Amino acid sequence: MSPRVLLFTGKGGVGKTTAAAATATLAAARGLKTLIVSTDTAHSLADALGVQPGEVAPGLHLRQVDTQKTLERHWGDLQDYARGVLSDLGLDEITSEEITVLPGAEEVIALLELREHAREGRWDVIVVDCAPTAETLRLLALPEALDWHVSRLMPIGRKIVKLVSPFVRGVAHVSAPGEEVMNAAERFHRGLMEVRELLTGDHASVRLVLTPESVVLAEARRTLTSLNLYGYRVDAVIANRVFPSEGADEWRAQWVAAQSKLLAEAEQSFAPLPIHVVPYLPAEPVGKDALARVGEAMYGESDPFAPHEVEPPLRMSADGLELALPGADRDDIDLARKGDELIVTAGPYRRILALPAALARRRISGAALRDGVLRVGFAAPGGEP
Repeated sequence: MSPRVLLFTGKGGVGKTTAAAATATLAAARGLKTLIVSTDTAHSLADALGVQPGEVAPGLHLRQVDTQKTLERHWGDLQDYARGVLSDLGLDEITSEEITVLPGAEEVIALLELREHAREGRWDVIVVDCAPTAETLRLLALPEALDWHVSRLMPIGRKIVKLVSPFVRGVAHVSAPGEEVMNAAERFHRGLMEVRELLTGDHASVRLVLTPESVVLAEARRTLTSLNLYGYRVDAVIANRVFPSEGADEWRAQWVAAQSKLLAEAEQSFAPLPIHVVPYLPAEPVGKDALARVGEAMYGESDPFAPHEVEPPLRMSADGLELALPGADRDDIDLARKGDELIVTAGPYRRILALPAALARRRISGAALRDGVLRVGFAAPGGEP
């Protein structure tokens, strides 16, 4: 059985690591075998839990990514080729090692390790502390974007390699990638697509963490739209650092009033998603006991580990497609058709959708954004609407 996978993201500084750690601690306290990992290079999970990686409590395990070792395991063939090319060009081995450490490698490797953990079959719950919002969106968009390029370029690449290898070796005096290199690229690509399948599946969901501030709320709305664009399901919102109204003095009463207004706005923006409120604590919650109390306060009587009931954002039928884009503004949405692909843009983010054969042969008859859902209709076969 697949584990329940929960991803936590939000604007930097809103307390997403605390929310993730509190959720994982609560899961273990309820007898669920729990793994908590991070795609955030800051590695603040260990600081929040006040422990070193390993089994940090009965049933609760913390893992941090060893980028270099894991990169060599997943990407070794390509690194070997890159080192060979650099040596041919006269660069020394230390420079080669430095250059072949890929930018963003740690976050990508964390995704690949997440797939391996899900396959182990030993976890009931896997909690993922993601990087701040913008980095998370880029990371979650990577598998499908890479798939688009690889599906088109890999077959061509294999043909080109066979044609130019003798020329490259004989004239340019530089190594050309062999079959093992192409196979390594395909394995890497396949691994990322399996990660996407895991994270967009029925057992995975995202939880947005915010604080009741207008700037944070605006970004959270955009994040919800963008996550839906890429096919990821959000099942809850966590409002952190909310001032309690009881016994408020004049200064705190003003904060309570401002936060209450923004929380009401959040309830309208994210309905029907539940909003779990975490009160502003007198001290930073560090350690398992403090985090367990935060988890209990955060979720109350609800079961945060039950299967979610969120429908996939993208639904295709014989007549067209529907893509849920909650919070999207009509002016931010753009639609373009290129061959058998539909390019959907929401704000700064873009997704290329490969149309099924039944729709790819037909022209678009209309498109509209209503009630947070983009509906695209296609003309009947033969060109008639």
